[in-house]
Amino acid sequence: MKSSRSYGSARSMLCLVITLMTGCVEMQPSPSLVVSKRTQMHMGTLVTVTAVAPDKNRGDRAIQAAFDEIKRLEALLSTWRPDSELSRVNAEAGLQPVQVSRETVQLVIQSLDIAAMTQGGFNIALGPAIEAWSVTERQHIPSDVELQRLKLLVDWTSIQVNRERRTIYLPHKGMRIDVGGIGKGYAADRAAEEMRRAGAMGGVVAVSGDIKTFGVLPDTSGFPVGIQHPRGEGAVIAVIDLKDEAISTAGDYERFFEQEGVRYHHILDPLTLQPARACQSVTVVAKEGVIADGLDTGIFVLGPEMGMALVEQLAGIEAIIIDAEGTMTVSSGLRDRMHAP
Repeated sequence: MKSSRSYGSARSMLCLVITLMTGCVEMQPSPSLVVSKRTQMHMGTLVTVTAVAPDKNRGDRAIQAAFDEIKRLEALLSTWRPDSELSRVNAEAGLQPVQVSRETVQLVIQSLDIAAMTQGGFNIALGPAIEAWSVTERQHIPSDVELQRLKLLVDWTSIQVNRERRTIYLPHKGMRIDVGGIGKGYAADRAAEEMRRAGAMGGVVAVSGDIKTFGVLPDTSGFPVGIQHPRGEGAVIAVIDLKDEAISTAGDYERFFEQEGVRYHHILDPLTLQPARACQSVTVVAKEGVIADGLDTGIFVLGPEMGMALVEQLAGIEAIIIDAEGTMTVSSGLRDRMHAP
């Protein structure tokens, strides 16, 4: 018997959860502050921006500044756009280095740093293997021979970055890099910075489920964010109040299909190029969205024991890990901050 299912992004669910939990607060803002919110499509997903400002005009300007920044970064980083900087890097794979902006160099270097930190669990060069699986398209299970042929193309250690010349070079034809697993968190960080410059006192930038917050909602101690249950669609397992923090979740329920009772999802172990099996979901809380966004996938691949050991070594990083059996482990700095939905 063969069955297959595919689901949309669980990160979108996280975005919806924060929308629901802040909605009741927004109806009764402090007399001195106004809460405004808008949603647009950017980076191939829904982006929701919430601003807390002294007046509506300033809030609207802050929200527009956030959207403008995300749109600008999309033009640099999106591999869905053939004219983006990363698309040009991929097009010249095996041929020559490509000069890019300082921001693109910075993000790629940060991606490689997180790859090293997670023993390759986070890997921006996995594109050819992810395409081979085509989890949400063909739902293809590639053979060991197919995957073995891709090993050279997914070697993140071969990516060459020259910070001084601002060039990136992929030494093998067919290689390509995609910062989708870290770029949304980076964009949320940068958009939040632009909101501050535009006069917002607080806000939330939710690029799908990669969420960056700063300041607080009126009459609260932060921004409440619900954590999605990985096996209960729409169910929330806990709530965390964020203040000047970011949160990101990686899960095997984001994009997957099932065949003969086996779940095949999009988070691949770079060593085997098979779906990582040790976790159902990993949620990371950090000061920066770019860090939370990259670490959640890397920790998912590392597994609950090695992943939590890494979290406890890193200053300012907290995590909730739900393993393959559904057991939840919470980092030491987060246990007292979680409360029931």
